[in-house]
Amino acid sequence: MNKEKFIKSTIILMIGGLITKILGMIIKIVMTRIVGIEGIGLYMLIFPTFSLFMTLSQLGFPVAISKLVSEDKHNNKNIIFSIIPFSLILNIILMLIIIFLAPILSNQLLKDSRCYYPILAIGLVLPFDSLSSILRGYFFGKQKMFPHVLSNITEQIVRLILIVITIPTLLDKNIVYAVSGLILVNIISELMSSLVLFIFLPKKFKLKKKDIKPDPFNLKAILNISLPTTGGRIIGSIGYFIEPIILTFVLLKVGYTNEFIVREYGIINGYVMPLLLLPSFFTNAISQALLPVVSKAFAINNKKYIIRKIKQAIMFSLLIGIPATIIFEIIPQIPLKLIYNTTEGINYIRFLAPICLIQYIQSPLATSLDAVGKSKINMNTTLIGMSIRTISLLTFSAFRIGIWGLIIGISISCIYITYYNYKKIRELLVN
Repeated sequence: MNKEKFIKSTIILMIGGLITKILGMIIKIVMTRIVGIEGIGLYMLIFPTFSLFMTLSQLGFPVAISKLVSEDKHNNKNIIFSIIPFSLILNIILMLIIIFLAPILSNQLLKDSRCYYPILAIGLVLPFDSLSSILRGYFFGKQKMFPHVLSNITEQIVRLILIVITIPTLLDKNIVYAVSGLILVNIISELMSSLVLFIFLPKKFKLKKKDIKPDPFNLKAILNISLPTTGGRIIGSIGYFIEPIILTFVLLKVGYTNEFIVREYGIINGYVMPLLLLPSFFTNAISQALLPVVSKAFAINNKKYIIRKIKQAIMFSLLIGIPATIIFEIIPQIPLKLIYNTTEGINYIRFLAPICLIQYIQSPLATSLDAVGKSKINMNTTLIGMSIRTISLLTFSAFRIGIWGLIIGISISCIYITYYNYKKIRELLVN
C-alpha cells in the first residue's frame, strides 16, 4: 500500500508539475513579450529580494506541518491555527523591514531607483503566500496531492489572466508600474490558491474551541522542525539576494554600464536558467513524494529500501535531463526562439547545460538528507556552496569578463553541493 501510494503521489505531482511548469513558461513568455528585455531585467534584479522574503515569510512551515500531520500524533486543526497567528505577526514585521530597506536596496545596493516601488509591492504579497503554504503543508501531511496540484494550477492560470489584462495598461504609464504589477498579481493568485485548498477540506470539518486556540506546544513542535529545515533555504535566498548587488557593484567598478548589467542579468535569469531548469519539475515532484517514504523507512532502519528509492529518483531525473541537455548543447536556439522568441543567451546555455544535468539530482539528495534528520548538513553545504559562488563571482567579475563571472560561480557551486550531498548520503546509508 505504501509503495502504491508513493507511486500514485509521484505521478500526480509529476503531472501537476508538468502542467504548472508549462503554465509558468507561458507566463514567462507573456511577461517577456509584454514588458520586454528592460522590464524583465528590472524584474529579475529585484526577484532575489522577492525570493528571500518569501522564504523568510514561510519559514519552513510547510515542511514542518507536513511532518507533524503525517505523524498523526497531534490535533491537526490546532497545528494550523497555532501557526497562523505567529505567521501573521512574522509577516507584519517583514513588511515593516521592507518599508525601511526599500530606499537602501533600490538606490544604494541595486543602484536603480526604479526598484523602489516593486520592492514595496513584495511586502503586500507575503501574508497571502504564507497562508497558502501553510494549507499546502497540511495536505502534504495527509498525502493528498491532488488539492495541492489543483491549487498550483489555479494560481498560475489566475496569474496569467491578470498579467494579460493589467500589465499592458500599467506599462502605458511606465515600466515601474508594470514591474510592480507583476508582483502584486500574486495577491489575487495566492488567494485563489488558498480558496481551492479550503474547498478540499473534509466535509465533516468542524472547528471546536480547542482547535482554534493557539497551543504553545504545537507551535514549539513546528518551530523545532521548521527552523533547521529552512536554514539552507534562507542561506540560499540570502546569497541569491546579494548576488545582483555584488555583481552590479563589481561590474560598475571595472567599467561596465548599468544598462549592460541589467540586460545580461535579465537574460541569464529570465531566459537561460528557466530554460535549463525546465526538466527539474520531475525532480521536484519525485523529491516531494520521497520525503515521507524515506522518513518512515529510516525510522525502521530499512536502508536498502531507501537506497533503492534514491537511485530511482536519480535515474528518473537523468532520463529526462540527458535528452534535454543534448538539445540545449546542439540546438539551443530552437527552444529559445520557440519559448521566448529570442536567441539571446545561446553561449550561456551551451556552457551551463552539462552543469544543470548535475543540478537535476540535487533535489532528491537534499530531500533524503532532510528525511533522515540531517538538515544541518544541507544547511552547511548550502552555506559553503553559496560562499564559493559569491567568491567566484567577485573574483572572476574583476577580470572584466562580463557576466561570465556569475556563470563560473554557478558552475563551481553546483558541482560542489551535488558531490558533497552524494558523499554524505553514501556515508549514512552505505557505510
